[in-house]
Amino acid sequence: MNNLSLFLVVLLAGVILVIAGLGIAILLAPKSFNLQKGEPYECGIPTRGTSWMQFKVGYYLYAILYLMFDVETIFLFPWSTVVRSLGYVGLYSILFFIIILGLGLAYAWRKGVLKWS
Repeated sequence: MNNLSLFLVVLLAGVILVIAGLGIAILLAPKSFNLQKGEPYECGIPTRGTSWMQFKVGYYLYAILYLMFDVETIFLFPWSTVVRSLGYVGLYSILFFIIILGLGLAYAWRKGVLKWS
């Protein structure tokens, strides 16, 4: 079996399993039609006023920076397990990766994104 046919078998099996799981869940799930189920749930307390409110963009910038460094950590763990077999090419590639992320942090710092005001 070559790589393409193996890939297609795995892809087809994944699609079939997902569709089967969703189908079984739809068939076996209890069905109850109630108007309260369509309302937004917030700790049992009915909402007052509108649900739309503005947030400062700083919250989103912190979240994006957190995700950026979280993804960096996710990439560093597998790299650290095979660093000896990669040799200098692996070391230089991860150093390039860290330098790019460092430049992104320096840019955000310079623009004042990290100032909480």
